[in-house]
Amino acid sequence: MKNNPLSATLQDGLESYGIGPKLRALRLRKKMGLVELGRHTGLSPAMLSKLERGRLFPTLPTLLRVALVFGVGLDHFFAEARRPYAVVRQAERRRFVEKLGGREVAWEFECLDFAATERRMNAYRVWFTQATARPRTHEHSGVEFLHVLSGRVAVRFDDGEQALGAGDSIYFEASRPHGYRRLGARPCEAIVVTTDR
Repeated sequence: MKNNPLSATLQDGLESYGIGPKLRALRLRKKMGLVELGRHTGLSPAMLSKLERGRLFPTLPTLLRVALVFGVGLDHFFAEARRPYAVVRQAERRRFVEKLGGREVAWEFECLDFAATERRMNAYRVWFTQATARPRTHEHSGVEFLHVLSGRVAVRFDDGEQALGAGDSIYFEASRPHGYRRLGARPCEAIVVTTDR
């Protein structure tokens, strides 16, 4: 069977979908053992183990039994495998401006993680340009983290502001209205990370 080129091609094709690792990930996410999954599907734990390790490829009815237990469709197993990482090259990034509804630019930014799919956070390189005493504020869900790379910036809240210099960081609930203003004449650059909760 190993000498059959068609069989080897089929095996390579099935392996590229990563059915076994996807099955194992679903089971571990539910904190379910092989024996328990076997009870739910009517399949033996030994067979399930072989499926997870890629020693055996399931028929569609077998795979459907597993899919029904976890509430996913068959497409879950045949969707193109996503890379566990995303690389963004410096030359691929684009710089944008944010005016927050005004005429003056509040800050300029580059998205550092735009190539990642299903992001659980957003990372930006930001240049703060607004030096006004009362910067425009904004708010959004989740939390925000800011780390100053160079220059100085003030993060303004409704109860005052925090002045930060190079090397300083701040973490806060982003649902609080907040705004930024550059302190001094030197350019201010920072890394900003936001997440939804």
